[in-house]
Amino acid sequence: MTEYTHINYETVDDGRIARIILNRPRARNAQHRGLLVELGDAFTAAEADDTVRVVILSGAGPIFSSGHDMGSPESLAERTPGPDLHPTFEINGGTRQGAEGRMLGEWHYFFQNTLRWRNLRKITIAQVQGTVYAAGLMLMWACDLIVAADNAAFADVVGTRLGMCGVEYFAHPWEFGPRKTKELMLTGDSIDAVEAHALGMVSKVFPLDDLDARTLEFARRIAALPTMTALLIKESVNQTVDNMGFHNALQSCFTLHQLNHAHWAEVHENHYPVGLPEDGLIDWRSAPPVAPSVVDQVRATAPVV
Repeated sequence: MTEYTHINYETVDDGRIARIILNRPRARNAQHRGLLVELGDAFTAAEADDTVRVVILSGAGPIFSSGHDMGSPESLAERTPGPDLHPTFEINGGTRQGAEGRMLGEWHYFFQNTLRWRNLRKITIAQVQGTVYAAGLMLMWACDLIVAADNAAFADVVGTRLGMCGVEYFAHPWEFGPRKTKELMLTGDSIDAVEAHALGMVSKVFPLDDLDARTLEFARRIAALPTMTALLIKESVNQTVDNMGFHNALQSCFTLHQLNHAHWAEVHENHYPVGLPEDGLIDWRSAPPVAPSVVDQVRATAPVV
């Protein structure tokens, strides 16, 4: 078994269920390149193992994943030339300049990898707790089923804090619904696990203290199904959604995401590729807590410019 630095990988029930655990709790399981590459390796290992029937993806600590790593010392080091440079920053467009380099890097490590995990030849379950924001949604949505703790909250704040039209894997309208997507992205508000269940995004909601055990119980029920049956149920649903336009829509929205980056890089003197507070956005470094979406309340969230 491969030794990992940023995740844990284990199997239970004589190898029938694999657990992949994001293991950067001090960084709230934020996704830097090292974690994403290891996650891809672990998913591939679980897929290749014919004993594994179900894969559970979870996160250590109080939060499943806070999204992309926006600047931890570890993240800065892995993309800076020197002894800690991650090798993937020298391939797949990592040496290209400008929008080309950014587009290729995000295509490989934020978009195509997520699509690959969505199409994994095993049934996958996301086990989430705490805040699941922005790119944390991507990891969760790549899974076939989602089980949430009763303290889970879901939001995409990149519109209000970074001036972006979402994340690279733009599954929002398929998961939240079109109008709820617009509301949540235009306001930066969140929904809780109960509303997420009502929307059909979350399958089960369990007490936080019981989350590990109840998710494993759920996975065991699914692992009892013949593997061919489980795979073709997954494939039938995925192909149906793809024929409804899911795959092509995500491809188009990835291009729009790159256009959004290019806009900010052009208007900023330092070519910073996301919006800044001077553009009328909330500063993500000092932003107040995300507020829940409440049916009869409206709040001011950003200055008007």
